[in-house]
Parts: sequence; C-alpha cells; structure tokens
Amino acid sequence: MTSTLYPLSHRFLLGRARHRLDDEDQRTIEEMITDVERFTSAHSVLERGDVVSRSTLLIEGFIARVIKQDGRRHILALHVPGDFVDLHAFALKRLDHSIVSIGPVLVGYTPHTKLEEILETRPRLARMLWFSTLLDAAMHREWILKLEHLSADGRLAHLIAEIWQRLDFVGMADPSGFSFPLTQQELADSCGTTAIHMNRVVRKLRESGIADISRGRVTIMDTDALIELGGFDPAYLYGKGDLMLD
Repeated sequence: MTSTLYPLSHRFLLGRARHRLDDEDQRTIEEMITDVERFTSAHSVLERGDVVSRSTLLIEGFIARVIKQDGRRHILALHVPGDFVDLHAFALKRLDHSIVSIGPVLVGYTPHTKLEEILETRPRLARMLWFSTLLDAAMHREWILKLEHLSADGRLAHLIAEIWQRLDFVGMADPSGFSFPLTQQELADSCGTTAIHMNRVVRKLRESGIADISRGRVTIMDTDALIELGGFDPAYLYGKGDLMLD
C-alpha cells in the first residue's frame, strides 16, 4: 500500500526512521518531488562545482559520490534507492564532488524552494531530512575507519555487508544476496585499490566460499565469514539496534 500511495518516495528512511513520519509527512515528501528523470547508462547527475538549486532522491538503481584526482577516480560513497544523494547541497550550493549514476537509474528532483518551505512550516519533518544527511556522515566515518584498518579483501567484505544491509532495509535484498551492477573497476575505486588487485580479491572471496560477485549479482555464501572479514557492525546504519531512532 505504501509503495502505491508514495511510488517515488516510499523507500525514504525505510528500515531506519520512516516509522517516525506520519501520513502528512510522507505525503509532503512525495509532493516535494516535482520532476523525475531516467538515465539508461552511466551519467553525471551533478558535476563538482555546479551551482545547485535542487536535491536528488534516488528512486531506482545506484549512484556514487566521486572525486577525481591525479588521474584516478575515487568513489567516496554509494547510494541505494530511497537515499537523498545530495540533500546537503541545499546548504552548500556547490559540492566538492560529483554525483554519478552506475548503470540505469531513476531519480527525482526536489527544488530547494520546497525545502525552504519545510524548514519554515514543518520543523519535525525538517529534522528528519537532517537525520538522513547525518546517516551519510555516519557511513563516511565508517568507510574512513575501514579503509585505514582493513586489507583490500576486508574492505570489499565490509562494502558487500553494508550494501546488503542497506538494500535489506528497503526491501531489495534477500538472504542469499542482492543485485549489484558495479564493475571490478568501480569496486576497486570504492575500496581504494586497483582493478588488477580487485580481481584477485573477488576471486579470493569466491574461492574461500564467502561471496561470489558475477553477472550483476552478489551471492552470499557464508554470512558469518563475510561479517568477520569485514569487521561489520551495522549499528552505524541506525537500523534495528541500540542506535535506532525510537
């Protein structure tokens, strides 16, 4: 029923704090989206330094935050359906990174004028939008920590475990895995290594019976081993657990 009433925004904060949104809040978020756009292949949704007058909700597919430096591309975050990928652009107006789609995506746009109205008239909803940007910050901190402390195979295991959990929040994962269109180069860009090394890491996880990444899908073969290798504790995602927003 929720997906029928709110076809564009029903995954926003799902699994985290959507239970804190009443019917009017949910209707307001749906109506904030004034335009939708579909990209059938990789596309730069927003370039670093562009002046921004709207924010983007990811409805279908995957989006990455990207910085290019010294001839290399670095993926600093991955977004799944239900994420506002650049809500912070409301305050910053110019981002220090680019927003790039990975494979086919459907996005919805919210003009910043509508966000200004919410700040003035709906403080509780404004706080929940702020909460969604703070979730991004929590994930950034965890990525930095894991990048420093884990080997490449551990980083990949953590990435897989995180995306699996986030997709499970929004009803897009199952106990055996999830669809995942990233290439080995994009996995390497996300884990701070090279495509050649990532090829070896992917093979190691498969041969160890932990996870298989092939044909656009991640298949989880040993959940406990995956979590242990990636040092994954989902508390920072603010879903079920001691950090969940009651």
